[in-house]
Amino acid sequence: GFGWSLAPVTMSKISGETLNECIRQLLAGSADKKRKFLETIELDIGLKNYDPHKDKRCSGTGELPHVPRPKMTVCVLGEQVACDKAKGLEIDFLDVEGLKKFNRESRSSSNSSPKSITLFWHPTRFLSRFPDCLGQA
Repeated sequence: GFGWSLAPVTMSKISGETLNECIRQLLAGSADKKRKFLETIELDIGLKNYDPHKDKRCSGTGELPHVPRPKMTVCVLGEQVACDKAKGLEIDFLDVEGLKKFNRESRSSSNSSPKSITLFWHPTRFLSRFPDCLGQA
């Protein structure tokens, strides 16, 4: 092992030295045994006496220095408004007609997708239209 436990630990502060030592141990273990996939680390930070639903002082987004999933492809399924936004952001999209065409093509050929799509995103209100477009499962 790396000398650290997987059990949640309650502490008020983590010293920079401890954090750097844990990261060094993790990287050394990763270098010893090469794997054929991208290894990632999840970090969960909890704020004491802070409820994000009640208190909106801490909100916003941040940009990571490295892309966590560089090969991830997203396809937006939706009505015209969502497809127009996706087109503006240069993201793949399928509208209702495109979804029906995709369904016909996937049933007629063994290759169901022309390219590998990692994630399909759709608005909640579009969910009720899936049976109309794709038929019953």
